Amino acid sequence: MRTSHDTAAVEVDGLRQTYGDFEAVRGVSFTVRAGELFALLGTNGAGKTTTMDVLEGLRPAHGGQVRVLGFDPYKQRRRLRPRTGVMLQDGGFVGDLTVAETVQVWGGLSADAGRPPVGDVLETVGLRAKGRTPVRQLSGGQRRRLDLALAVLSRPEVLFLDEPTTGMDPEARRGTWDVIRDLRAAGTTVLLTTHYLEEAERLADHLAIMHEGTVRAHGTVDEVVAEAGDRVVFRLPLLPRGGPPPLLGATPEITRSGDGATVTYTLGGTPPDGRAHAALRGLLAWADEHDLTLDRLEVRKGTLEDVFLRVAGGPR
Repeated sequence: MRTSHDTAAVEVDGLRQTYGDFEAVRGVSFTVRAGELFALLGTNGAGKTTTMDVLEGLRPAHGGQVRVLGFDPYKQRRRLRPRTGVMLQDGGFVGDLTVAETVQVWGGLSADAGRPPVGDVLETVGLRAKGRTPVRQLSGGQRRRLDLALAVLSRPEVLFLDEPTTGMDPEARRGTWDVIRDLRAAGTTVLLTTHYLEEAERLADHLAIMHEGTVRAHGTVDEVVAEAGDRVVFRLPLLPRGGPPPLLGATPEITRSGDGATVTYTLGGTPPDGRAHAALRGLLAWADEHDLTLDRLEVRKGTLEDVFLRVAGGPR
């Protein structure tokens, strides 16, 4: 029986994890509602893999509290595992088995009599035509799709996806996104890690960005991206006396080169709706006053990459 969308499928409260004297995870907290897709992002060594290991029941929490479907994923893993699926970064397949045999063997380890036929599972992940192919002959992207097939074989309520599209070409990646969207639409709660920021932007209902063991940004994609601010960029062959004015409290960043200067504003700290328009009104008035043409004038909203890079470069 699947949990209600009004309940929490995954709860992480003050999670701490240490390796000797090194604290890899330092008080991480977030909640994943039932039926949503949550992306856990992070810089290298941020602690996201350790956090996922705890959620998947691979190691106990050293501090704080973690619950998956109301269970402690380590202490109560026997009760929890039939209701979850895990796609690890490396499935460790037997190369001489065919794709279909691999799914059959994996399914035989489950007591779930209601699991779908092998052909249907392979069809879901785009591998039906590879059913008789030995696993060792699969490409890296095809192996990732086989990993996904095994993870969803038991029709899990909560699905953990660790870098699900690594090694896939763009077409296969988008096909896998469609599979993940279908699973979410059917009510599966999905928690994924990824290094592809576009993947998180396309799929996630909520996300968190970790750095040095803590969560540095959290919310919906729009909420997190809004923190990056809008960018206004233009070029001038010659800067007037006094330089460009502040815009909505933002001071200009000026990069000089042999043929002039590039001026960049990052607009933040105000509601995102209409702030770029308000800034441009003041900027164009200043340009008219000084009889200037703003070459290559560009306005764009911030991106998840902007936020990620800011987090990666931020202090401890």
